Amino acid sequence: MSNVETPEAPAKKSSGLLRNSLINSSFTLISRFAGFARDLVLAAYLGASGNIMADAYATAQNFPNLFRRIFAEGAFSSAFVPSYSAAIERDGKEAADKMAHDAMATLVFITVAFCLVCQFAMPWLMYILKPGFAVDPEKMKWTVIFTQITMPYLPCMAIVAHLAGVLNARGRFMLSAGVPILLNAVTLACIIPTHTPFWSAMMGSVGTIIAGVLQAALLLWGARKTGAHVSLSIIPVFSKDINKLLLLAIPGALAAAATQLNVFVSQFFSSAVVGATMWLAIADRFYQLPLGLVGVAIGTALLPALSRAIHAEDHAHAQNTMDQAFVFSMVFALPAAVALCAMPFFLVDGIYTRGNFHHNDSVQVGYLLFQYGWGVPAFVLTRILNPAFFARKDTFGPMKFAIVSVIVNICVGVTMFQFIGVPGLAMGTSAAAWVNALLMIFFLAKRKFWIIGGAALRRLLLVMLAAAVMAVFCLAASHFRPVIEGVVSVFLPQQNGLHDLAISGHRAVGAKEIAVVLVSLSGVFLYIALLFATRAFRPSELKALIRRR
Repeated sequence: MSNVETPEAPAKKSSGLLRNSLINSSFTLISRFAGFARDLVLAAYLGASGNIMADAYATAQNFPNLFRRIFAEGAFSSAFVPSYSAAIERDGKEAADKMAHDAMATLVFITVAFCLVCQFAMPWLMYILKPGFAVDPEKMKWTVIFTQITMPYLPCMAIVAHLAGVLNARGRFMLSAGVPILLNAVTLACIIPTHTPFWSAMMGSVGTIIAGVLQAALLLWGARKTGAHVSLSIIPVFSKDINKLLLLAIPGALAAAATQLNVFVSQFFSSAVVGATMWLAIADRFYQLPLGLVGVAIGTALLPALSRAIHAEDHAHAQNTMDQAFVFSMVFALPAAVALCAMPFFLVDGIYTRGNFHHNDSVQVGYLLFQYGWGVPAFVLTRILNPAFFARKDTFGPMKFAIVSVIVNICVGVTMFQFIGVPGLAMGTSAAAWVNALLMIFFLAKRKFWIIGGAALRRLLLVMLAAAVMAVFCLAASHFRPVIEGVVSVFLPQQNGLHDLAISGHRAVGAKEIAVVLVSLSGVFLYIALLFATRAFRPSELKALIRRR
């Protein structure tokens, strides 16, 4: 029997990559919408600039999540998945599972120890990380308490990230993509019965821990159902393979968390501005939607596929896989960037302005969204290009690029902060992301690892054309927003029905909310029609993504 691959094989493999990405994206989309529902309730209950509990709660959520992305997701996306995939191919599943068990035990030990240190040092850490809160002792006090409550979320997420790597390397993506939905559902269940900002923040923090335990338990069950012999342990195993894994993980963690480090710099400098922590948290939710929906989803499916291709020395498949991932990611990232840049206040005001979240809060978040918007393609590209290095077990290259991007972020962000305030920090984050992405593209080409192919470049230009037309539509919709809302209000009842649907005692759905939905859907349908009309993306390709082999 011939081992020569047919010409159609790379295309079939790439459709497998995109199908796995579609699974990730679909569940991520559900999770993000659940996250928006959670944030709507939080914004209405907590507000932003008018309540100290809003900034305290947002900090308590940001702190463990920052380290989760550095220690857990960043490290094991870059180091564990290629090693585990190679071990399955080389040594078999039993030996690979032994390595996975030892790696998880070591990771849990490290994160639990780190968590305990942070718990004891939290009062002093907050004075370093959030110096602006020191002017309000009550705000600082509850920030410390809420963060101490949420900090154990870190070890839970370390387990989740590790088990997700096990599932993804075995070709199982659905459960790991869907598990974040639990966090949003549990948090909502804890917050909705509360009646004051204090109890909303307190129960939301408690809900984070409950969700973390449930997420870890669900993925442990899922990994065992696939036949992976991985059990929970806290006794570290520093074997030769694990030491090598840790050496790979240290620079990989920094490289994969470059975006989060840059956001953290923004949080540090904005702590002196009342409400800014909550503004950044809400803006983060908007631009993280395309990052999670596209960048993380495709990057998660790309890494094991690319690792197998490189391990098998299948260079044609590796090239085709990268081309597909690059174009497919821009198909989703560019329209998201267009929407955030062309109608930022329209989006924020239509979705969030209610309850304790005031008009001025929406204005400030809108300024942030514009600055984050032009960085969205770079945020996504970073997630797509990192696997090209990680699959070759090169974690030091991306680490160096990440360090450069952090320096750029600090220089641009702090400088612009003096001129335009908090939006200047978002500008620094976007500028840093573009520097990071362009450095990776340059060095991938220089090392002859990957240069975008001619066909992929042509399709990318067509995608950019479709996005440009969508930008004109969004700008026009934003300009004529009062007219659109006026037309919508004609069809709404004035006293009953939608006008009475409320969150925290305030109207939740009315003309401005429906106008945002209608404009957003119209923009999406226009963009999709343009993709098909220009043949940048074909209906047959969409069918191929969802068809089983």
